[in-house]
Amino acid sequence: MKRTIVIMFLLSMSIIGACSDNGKNQDHISVAQSSKENNVASIEALQHIKDELNTAIPIKMPTMLPVAEDAFLTATTRAEENQIEIIFYESKEDLPINDLRLKDSATVIGRLLVKQYQSAEGASAQIAYNDFSQNGGQEVDLGYSIKGYQDAGAGALWTGWNEGRWALATHTRTDNPEAGVQLAKQVVEYLESHMLPIPKQYGMAQLDVYQSGNLIVWQDERLVYTLDSIQDPLQALEIAMAFYQ
Repeated sequence: MKRTIVIMFLLSMSIIGACSDNGKNQDHISVAQSSKENNVASIEALQHIKDELNTAIPIKMPTMLPVAEDAFLTATTRAEENQIEIIFYESKEDLPINDLRLKDSATVIGRLLVKQYQSAEGASAQIAYNDFSQNGGQEVDLGYSIKGYQDAGAGALWTGWNEGRWALATHTRTDNPEAGVQLAKQVVEYLESHMLPIPKQYGMAQLDVYQSGNLIVWQDERLVYTLDSIQDPLQALEIAMAFYQ
């Protein structure tokens, strides 16, 4: 998969470590872009969020998150022995991390869940990886010499394909079949110039035409990263891309 990294920041402190209906025109899906100033602010905020977790789990944080020019990045955090949860928020006010007002006055950017397993094998079992070429289905050309495979059932239509160690699929309804292919082609084109994190061993992404149910999961040895609660499918990819190290 030919890709180049478009967003990467190197930090001395090593920051290791987002519903529309079927009338929505997928041509209007765009990747949110942050200003240079807000990227810098996001870096500082992400380090504060990581510090707030106070966890021994060796998590990696994204290097940036998309935040509007006049907004602040903040979060709620929860750390357990083998699991952490971060809900990232965009706020018009400069609210502290874990402020009770966030749920009512801020907008969710996305949720990150990181769980640590006793072994890499245990973590690997959590990844719903598919080799779509082995599953059958109707072939579709997604561009860039990539073939997708369509599978329908219970009113849902999935278009799945593989890139490296990633299994990706778009979801639409059977009465709107072209939307799934269109989104899949957008994703394939996007990934020609952007790099997802390299999973150890596998990763999967489910991207929804109707912007409800985007899910990106990947393994990093004993850790499993899950991104959800992100409405725009391409923005979900943008946030996942920010974990590339």
